[in-house]
Amino acid sequence: MRVLHVISEMGAGGAETLVAGMVARGEEYGWTSAVASNGGFRADTLADDGVRTFPVPLALRSRTGALRSAWAVRRAIADFRPDAVLSHNVGASLVSRLALVPGRRPPLVTVFHGVADHDLRAAARIVRRTSDHVVAVSSATADQLAEAGLSNLTVIRNAVFAQRPVFGRARVRAALGVADDTPVALCLARLEPQKRHDVLLDAWSRLEGEPVLWLAGDGSLREELEVRSEPLGGRVRFLGIRKDVPDLLAAADVMVLTSDWEGLPLAVLEAMAAGRPVVATDVGGVRDVLSGGAGLVVPPGDPAAAAKALGLLLDDRAAREHVAAEGLRTVQREYDAHTVMKAYDELLRTTIEGGR
Repeated sequence: MRVLHVISEMGAGGAETLVAGMVARGEEYGWTSAVASNGGFRADTLADDGVRTFPVPLALRSRTGALRSAWAVRRAIADFRPDAVLSHNVGASLVSRLALVPGRRPPLVTVFHGVADHDLRAAARIVRRTSDHVVAVSSATADQLAEAGLSNLTVIRNAVFAQRPVFGRARVRAALGVADDTPVALCLARLEPQKRHDVLLDAWSRLEGEPVLWLAGDGSLREELEVRSEPLGGRVRFLGIRKDVPDLLAAADVMVLTSDWEGLPLAVLEAMAAGRPVVATDVGGVRDVLSGGAGLVVPPGDPAAAAKALGLLLDDRAAREHVAAEGLRTVQREYDAHTVMKAYDELLRTTIEGGR
């Protein structure tokens, strides 16, 4: 089965992590995979590994940009000749539908990773018209889409495609100038409004002692956030886009995410798989993941609650170890990569067969 993934870019985000993992594991299920995107380091890595990649400038702010993107996807489809197109999120779904030639097109399945609440109904209308089937990455997201009128819907929860650290805790901390006994929290998130780093910085300013916060990611808010963090001095480090997430997780004590909205964030699952406790906002599928004791859930937009949860885990090693152990069990039991790949494989093959 030939599967073409269409996604806006292949950088450090959660959807990109999922795509890279699915491509890497696809051969086990009889897939030949390709990726159409606006590029990024994950696309470069896939290309180096022999995976077909196609450049697609996914620019949707104008009609001309959308048509240009659609033509690029159409060329990718003509070249690769997929049996199915797997588009990730709403923009990629719209462009993919525009690219497909009526009457002789492969089925289009959209993976809905999440949107802000105020965009949900519009997003649901788009994917209802563009997609032969929609995958929601969490039950919470599926419920929202169903309420918005979407019916051709399946829940396939995200999974962890685990990677081992290369250098480990001591070496990474030494490289970043952090002592072994310094409490460290890691936030893996693009520096964009959705992720609410302003809430996290406010929470961090309330913590006592000298814990260090690592912000791994980049985005449009970086300069603003750097200015906002100046009073905190060396307690906040901006690491930029990182390719060594397993090493950063090994070197951190806690993973934190203060988003306003999510589907099912891969960063949370990656932290759990690495044996790191999580503090995250109660959005999307986060509560379902952490409800068994794998982390602490806090209200969105509440820096005081985030600070309290962070302080509890950073100050108490026994609590960290207990929560981390539960997270590891939860990931191994419920978010296994094989289970997810098998579900996608069955869905795609059924959708292809149904379209014949």
